[in-house]
Amino acid sequence: MTPEFTGRPGAILQRLQRLYPSLIDLSLGRLESLLAKLGHPERRLPPVIHVAGTNGKGSTCANARAIAEQAGWRVHATTSPHLVDVTERFRVAGRLVSEPVLSETLEHIERINDGAPITVFEVLTACAFLLFAEHPADLAVIEVGLGGRFDATNVLQNPAACAITALSMDHEAFLGDTLEKIAREKAGIIKPGRPVVTGRQPAKALAVIEAEAARLGAPLWLRDRDWFVGQAPDGMLQYRDRLGTLPLPAPSLPGPHQIDNAGLAVATLRASGLALPDGAFAGIAHTRWPARLQRLDGALAERLGPGWELWLDGGHNPGAGAVLAESVAAWRDRPLHILVGMKQTKDPAGFLRPLLPLATTLHAIAEPDQHMAMPVEQIVAASGGQALPGLTLLDTLDRLRAEPPGRVLICGSLYLAGVVLRQDGWVPT
Repeated sequence: MTPEFTGRPGAILQRLQRLYPSLIDLSLGRLESLLAKLGHPERRLPPVIHVAGTNGKGSTCANARAIAEQAGWRVHATTSPHLVDVTERFRVAGRLVSEPVLSETLEHIERINDGAPITVFEVLTACAFLLFAEHPADLAVIEVGLGGRFDATNVLQNPAACAITALSMDHEAFLGDTLEKIAREKAGIIKPGRPVVTGRQPAKALAVIEAEAARLGAPLWLRDRDWFVGQAPDGMLQYRDRLGTLPLPAPSLPGPHQIDNAGLAVATLRASGLALPDGAFAGIAHTRWPARLQRLDGALAERLGPGWELWLDGGHNPGAGAVLAESVAAWRDRPLHILVGMKQTKDPAGFLRPLLPLATTLHAIAEPDQHMAMPVEQIVAASGGQALPGLTLLDTLDRLRAEPPGRVLICGSLYLAGVVLRQDGWVPT
């Protein structure tokens, strides 16, 4: 069992994992059978926004939720992975599920499943649908876990709209070794006749999405053809689509790529036909989403001392490395020290390549409680020897305190991000 499942819910999930030791096995049959035994909660949800992609899924979901909540709507949301506690995966009518309610729901699923083979993610997906079906809400925002076509969330048959965020190479062992193959899996969430919206995509990926939408008769909204978003000189956003124009505030999430994620959330909700007032879309100014170029101000930031800034980002693939580099390229006014820790299955060279020229110093780290941490020697080799083999996160921060104040960016893994947030004292809300 991965170490991020703790407490009573973690003990239940640990029991369930014995039914199917593989953490990932992309198929729908096991979950469809379980949902039938549960009375098909996935068919009793409010209107659904279903979001797939490589990078930006979580941010797009968070923006969609913030928009709907700005309108006063009650919103269900399920995202993955969580960072500190498994309850982060389930927001029920606007509130994180409590541990007792989650435990009770998981135990009910365990009884109904009655020992049948099932993966942990399939159980968590069933849990989300059951919680959402049992509590009234106006919208459900559902993030795909991995891929799309055979992801557990793809048992949903009639979403109000689908969104496909930026695609790049990742999870090749499960999704394919070319961008076209990955796009084909992501496009598997497109449903007949239901709107699908996408941001900017590489040409090869976009061709696959267009072909699948055409095959299924799904109205396709493309950025720079059907919807447009850009930043005005005053920092506000200019958004327009076939329904008209919207003046929007700047997104609360930092980085140029977040303009695309905010615009994608706006376009998806407008394509859905749901009756949101225009003023609701200002909700992008209030979006919160941890470990996405998040500035930390807790125990770790205090450890660095006055004059320092501490930032955290969970991006972990070549596409994420590129957008992260674009975001921090403007940080030229002071030294930038990058601390990188990655998961063993990722591409460290591809992630690091755009970041290497921006780093005053680069440090490879692997925390003892970081799930599947890549050895620091592998990160050093992937950096061409530029990275220094780090000690622990705390030791590396202590070493940097002797330098003139600058910025520290911790990045490379959502699992590392979870460790960092725990050490910084972050509490999910």
